[in-house]
Amino acid sequence: MQTLKDTIKQMTVPTPYAVGDVHVYLLIGEELTLIDAGVKTEDAWKALQHQLSEIGYQPEDVTQVVLTHHHPDHMGLVDHFPNVSLVAGHPKIRPWFERDDAFFEHYEEFFYNMYVESGVPDQYYALLKALRKPLKWTSEGILTKELTEGEPIPGHEEWVTIETPGHAQSHISFYRESDGALIGGDHLLQHISSNPLLEPPFKKGEARPRPLLQYRDSMKKLLDKHIGVIYPGHGKVFEGAHELVRDRLRKQELRSEKVLQMFERGPLTAFEVCSKLFPKHMESQFGLTMSETIGQLDYLEYTNQLNAYWQGKKKIYDVVR
Repeated sequence: MQTLKDTIKQMTVPTPYAVGDVHVYLLIGEELTLIDAGVKTEDAWKALQHQLSEIGYQPEDVTQVVLTHHHPDHMGLVDHFPNVSLVAGHPKIRPWFERDDAFFEHYEEFFYNMYVESGVPDQYYALLKALRKPLKWTSEGILTKELTEGEPIPGHEEWVTIETPGHAQSHISFYRESDGALIGGDHLLQHISSNPLLEPPFKKGEARPRPLLQYRDSMKKLLDKHIGVIYPGHGKVFEGAHELVRDRLRKQELRSEKVLQMFERGPLTAFEVCSKLFPKHMESQFGLTMSETIGQLDYLEYTNQLNAYWQGKKKIYDVVR
């Protein structure tokens, strides 16, 4: 068996988000590497400095930052480590970290068209102006190393990249075969189900991603591996991945059955389905609820239980008869 040379230390910092605290991990090996970097707030930075000091290090000692995905609570403090010579992540993290204006214009255009396609009423379009707002919580820099399926973390060869898209198109996890340990970001959390979030295609003109279908495939990847301890982005460190994955897949299928029943009285738009599926949360969490709704509709289309047709610029769903 391969000798485990890395030590992994968990640090926890606050966020301004409903999900609560986020974990980052320090890998102590050939390099001193930070996996994820919290959110860019003064409270988070103070908490991270304090916990680094308790382990025996200062920000100047960190030489690498590796990112599981592009969400602000995972890459906010990258630029606070002055001696980092390598910032690594999936290629799809690049436009977020490097602030590619053309990509953000494409991002906003995509969601505008999705609102039209989904039959979203006019009053919700004001939300499109806030799409770039989360960038204030994150860092800007240059991605110096791309990590894709099967590639090891530099300086930590026992940790191998697994591409796990779904929650984010840029999402990757890191697997240590010798003991089954997984640094999972937001891919698999014990206490809550990760949201497969709607995103535009990486390149304009490509078909849009189907994040729920991707997320199901990414969870099934774990069933093919011996998984031991999971170090997540939120919540408790835990074991029992296979049982949890099967439970999450089953619950998603049950929810899709609930969505399918909504079509007993006739065809619906995605917005109409969202209104029925999330009557209490749609107003306050419109982006999340629409992502979940469209994900379930994608699944029902994929499994040939729903079909879709166009009525002008609106996409209408109906049961397969």
